Amino acid sequence: MELAESTRTSAEAAAAIGTTVAQIAKSLVFLAGEKPVLVIASGVNGISLDKLARQLGTPVGRANADMVKQITGFPIGGVPPVGHVSPMRVLVDKDLLQYPEVWAAAGTPHAVFRIIPAELIRITKEKSLMFERNQIPGSKEPVRNLTMLTKEQVQIFSQDTSAGR
Repeated sequence: MELAESTRTSAEAAAAIGTTVAQIAKSLVFLAGEKPVLVIASGVNGISLDKLARQLGTPVGRANADMVKQITGFPIGGVPPVGHVSPMRVLVDKDLLQYPEVWAAAGTPHAVFRIIPAELIRITKEKSLMFERNQIPGSKEPVRNLTMLTKEQVQIFSQDTSAGR
């Protein structure tokens, strides 16, 4: 879906399409050592570099705008979860699985597409999922720890949660 409004940030995307920030699947590129890693996270969740580094077993840093464009072929604010120039490991925030649909960037800071979370996992050829939520400002909710699930566990989780909807 091409929009006149900017969808560069999670908040802008949510406002432009009329959904919650939590249902925005933001694509963030990191460098684990010299290897790129794509983290697809709920728009409300932050990523702890320290926790991500511990999980991956190597130092992690954010890719700058030029690196993101070189690695993915897309500008920051428009990086989709698939179709990148370079292959990379993909980690998906399991918080996205609680929604019947999520929205992701579609190649430009003015384009998004809707997808079912289980399909997002399938198209990214996901091997593991990560989850980490920073404390929400004004909330007393504690920071959760980084955990990993296999694709098979996600399938079970998806089936269990969708049965009650």
